[in-house]
Amino acid sequence: MTTPWKLAARAEKMNPSAIREILKVTERPDVISLAGGLPSPQTFPVTAFAAACAEVLATDGQAALQYAASEGYAPLRQAVADMLPWEVNPDQVLITTGSQQGLDLIAKVLIDPQAKVLVETPTYLGALQAFSPMEPQAVSVASDAEGVLPEDLSAKAADARFIYLLPNFQNPTGRTMSEARRAAVSAAAQAAGLPIVEDNPYGELWFDEAPPLPLTARNPEGCIYLGSFSKVLAPGLRLGFLVAPKALYPKLLQAKQAVDLHTPIFTQRMVSTVMRDGFLDRHVPQIRALYKAQRDAMVGALRREMRGLDVEFNVPKGGMFLWLRMPEGIDATALLARAVERHVAFVPGAPFYAGEPDARTLRLSFVTATEPQIATAIAALAETVREALAHRAAARMQQQQLAAAA
Repeated sequence: MTTPWKLAARAEKMNPSAIREILKVTERPDVISLAGGLPSPQTFPVTAFAAACAEVLATDGQAALQYAASEGYAPLRQAVADMLPWEVNPDQVLITTGSQQGLDLIAKVLIDPQAKVLVETPTYLGALQAFSPMEPQAVSVASDAEGVLPEDLSAKAADARFIYLLPNFQNPTGRTMSEARRAAVSAAAQAAGLPIVEDNPYGELWFDEAPPLPLTARNPEGCIYLGSFSKVLAPGLRLGFLVAPKALYPKLLQAKQAVDLHTPIFTQRMVSTVMRDGFLDRHVPQIRALYKAQRDAMVGALRREMRGLDVEFNVPKGGMFLWLRMPEGIDATALLARAVERHVAFVPGAPFYAGEPDARTLRLSFVTATEPQIATAIAALAETVREALAHRAAARMQQQQLAAAA
């Protein structure tokens, strides 16, 4: 099809989200989806927002429906500053249209074509998407069960613009940096003069104990901190925030003004109203209890159903995700089509890698399925793995027979 429109070079760097494409498949009513990174709708405080909506309209409806300051609603910025575990001036808080917008603003302000950006192995796919149009050189830093290795960070830090990290219950792996690892990573970054972009959408979703202090609390001038209300209130609000050093804040603000002028002020006012009187302190523990039970249901099902299959998986201490590594020779992307035939879906791990992917990995979300659904889905996934292993063994035998006949 011919067209008079000529795409910008950066548009060629834009690709559809692998997860969003998979979610189209999971819309089938017969498929149990363990794929999406969606919070459980059971956690959305609908009644509280209905009351807040009425109050905002009744008390200051005209202002709530008018244009507003690009920085964000002042009481909400103050509330964000107050809830963070280090001293934050509200003038450093920028309210964003979801934390995903924060990633986009950071990319526009800090990344030139071919600039080096460091990321974990694997890392959040949405960050790779946000950075990609700016044409960076994304470099994976070797990582283990606690996140990036400080030694490899130091080895790759030269000339990098920043390193992007998710220390708490990371998406996609669910892993968490220990206190010792945070101290070592922070020290290595400071020694190298490497700024840190710290993304923390899941930090409040801990199950047994709160995670250690954020990296930003250790070096506020060398970090940008991203947060979100999507996981503790509702994602449909599209409300997030970033905290930036004062020297960098004006350029991020200018980038936001060019994008949307400001995040919807009505939404900001509603959230500010809901958060009064310690609402999150009462609400978030209910989310933690629900997600912990679902995590336990998935871990129990995996231990039961995957026995003897050489499948590796972690037990996350919070968040929404669990990371699996399939037996040798199993490609998770190829496995997905077979799994959907058995009415279960997951996200293959390959899209989460900036460098060479591990094709054997996949991500499971445990928060949107019920405990009985989780049991059914994991049993189906285990049968899919057994079938794939049987096919692989049969193919190997056939190859050996052909080689022997030759």
